[in-house]
Amino acid sequence: MLDPASRSQITLGTTTVTYLPDGEAHLDPAVLFPASGSDGWAAHAPYLDADGRLPVSIGSFLIDTGAHRVLVDLGLGAVDFEAPGIGSFRAGALLDSLAAEGLRPDGVDTVVFTHLHHDHVGWTSDVAPAPGNEPAKPERGLTFARARHLVDRAEWVHWRGTAEVTGPDPLAVQEPLSEAIEFARRGEPIVPGVLAVSTPGHTPGHLSLLVTDPGTDRRLLVLGDVMHTQAQVSETHWNFLFDVDAEQGTKTRRALLEDYQDERTLIAGGHFAGEVFGRFLPARRLHRWAVAR
Repeated sequence: MLDPASRSQITLGTTTVTYLPDGEAHLDPAVLFPASGSDGWAAHAPYLDADGRLPVSIGSFLIDTGAHRVLVDLGLGAVDFEAPGIGSFRAGALLDSLAAEGLRPDGVDTVVFTHLHHDHVGWTSDVAPAPGNEPAKPERGLTFARARHLVDRAEWVHWRGTAEVTGPDPLAVQEPLSEAIEFARRGEPIVPGVLAVSTPGHTPGHLSLLVTDPGTDRRLLVLGDVMHTQAQVSETHWNFLFDVDAEQGTKTRRALLEDYQDERTLIAGGHFAGEVFGRFLPARRLHRWAVAR
């Protein structure tokens, strides 16, 4: 059994990438991964908790290049709720996690959203939406007011003007972002050493981020939600319930496994329980996951 991930860090040359916990979810695995079937999780039971639920880490990655501090995704915010038939969600630790690194929100110069699902935008403002809560406008605007905020254009267009519970709340997220949002260019650097990689499927404008440093040939791919669990490394056809385009999601997942299975490439899975950093091992019959050492 695995617990949600705690703070961890890797170094690439002079660049550090730190996982900052915000909270956790415990989800019904058969519901969230319909293709897993009635017995599909038997081979992946170590990834489940004592209640048979899938523990899911929720947080952000802080990329410190020396010249820039980039925060990838903004967690779920200060919430605690149960989604009937889905699972439980509890979060609110991101700013404390950031403070433990010696940083305040004004010390972050760039925020990048891999996509705009609710568990990636929770600290956009001082209001964290949750099912059953009354809609509320932020009182203090953007949490990271001094930072650039970037997302893929297709992602912004997909969600703009919607009020779907799984997406960015109109008042707490979309409205404060509307005057500040910038669009990342696919295949181009966000800042030097942090490249936007188009990985659609989970959402139309989903991005992953490739981190490099001139001091090493190692590199790190921040997945976003291309995968939610290590089980998907081998079960590539297990799409997530809320994937917008499941077929494209499978294609994207399989392409990344082929392109990033070399020994110099590390992978960061922000929703992975236990350890978020690891590698894709080349397939024998199935691709496998290994914790970073």
